[in-house]
Amino acid sequence: MRLNPKTRGLIILYSSTLMAGMWGMVLPAIPLLSDHFGISAGMAAQVVTAVAVGRFVGLPISGVVLDRLGTRAALVSGPLIAAVAALAAAVMPWFSGILALAAAMGIADGLWTFGREIAGIDLARHDQRGRVLSGFHGVHNIGLALGPFVGGLLAEAMGFRAAFLAYGVCAAISVPLGFSGYEAGPAHVPKVGPEPAGHATPVSLGERLRQLAALFKQIQPDLRATYLVLVFATFTSFVHRVTLQSMLPLYANQLGFSPSQTGLLFTIMGMFVFMMILPAGFVIDKVGRKWASVPSTGIPALVFVLIPLADSFFELAVLLSLMGVANGLSLGSLATSTYDVVPASARGRLQAVRRTLAEIGGVCAPLLGGFFADAYNPGVPFLIYSPLLVLSAVLLAVIGRETLKR
Repeated sequence: MRLNPKTRGLIILYSSTLMAGMWGMVLPAIPLLSDHFGISAGMAAQVVTAVAVGRFVGLPISGVVLDRLGTRAALVSGPLIAAVAALAAAVMPWFSGILALAAAMGIADGLWTFGREIAGIDLARHDQRGRVLSGFHGVHNIGLALGPFVGGLLAEAMGFRAAFLAYGVCAAISVPLGFSGYEAGPAHVPKVGPEPAGHATPVSLGERLRQLAALFKQIQPDLRATYLVLVFATFTSFVHRVTLQSMLPLYANQLGFSPSQTGLLFTIMGMFVFMMILPAGFVIDKVGRKWASVPSTGIPALVFVLIPLADSFFELAVLLSLMGVANGLSLGSLATSTYDVVPASARGRLQAVRRTLAEIGGVCAPLLGGFFADAYNPGVPFLIYSPLLVLSAVLLAVIGRETLKR
């Protein structure tokens, strides 16, 4: 059966997205790192912090790569870096080395994510953006659902190194997909400030800030506040996701759950995310972006308050089911709204700015969470971060504009 270029391109992007989500194989192995290296549970959870640090460092680079080189450069280099880093982590004898390689995995994830998003945006019509990006996030969450379950089984049977090895294989599969996928060419990039004199001259911080301000001014004035709200909403979204990824395995281990049981909890959440793919895309494209983004931040706030009160597998499974519904509603809504707001000439860099600032939450949340987990217990970080989610929902509802064009 011959496929038209658009369908073929989307199938390749969705396949690569599924492989990217399989990094969740590493999550159930976090408690095993603590036992193997003789470190605290909070320190072991810093693997998630390292991934977030890598994304934080790599996202500005990703924006420049996409605006100047196109998507294929990102869709090839992202999985290639991830594969090399994960395979090296599988044989690394030092925990510090695993942290460094996890940071490399984060850099790769940033390239990988932006590459498929912009390629998908170019393949889709404006009225299909929500469904295409919802599909990307949904398929990625399928990987995040299957990954912990498979990784938990592998870690329980063969140790934590098997989980890194399996993810490395998944990332390697995506490298040839990147070569054969759709190529969204470089954007037309207007000058946003004076060029530095000479290629070797470093650009000062003040110059960087002026360039950033010039990029921001390319957004229509009536949409600039919405962009800032979307940045903060992405920040809180990263906080709740990485907190769940880093603290839930520790909380489940405290309750006596095995790695495979912990992985099953993530799989249950992923099943509900999967069921929300089509409904979320319909809501984003037909009803309104805010109808998906506002409840997707309010529901996690409720779940975070209730997780420390849960003391059985069934109770945690119910709460993660609600989290899956919320994550399903958020599928692509923040990214789609941002693509509606930013101009095409700066979409890669302004998306990178949004994600880079949001990654501050991804970096700090597990760091502080690990501190509170060691000082008190792994349930405390959930209570501390819940007010941020409430504030995010309020700002999206009151200040953020509806960007769906009817």
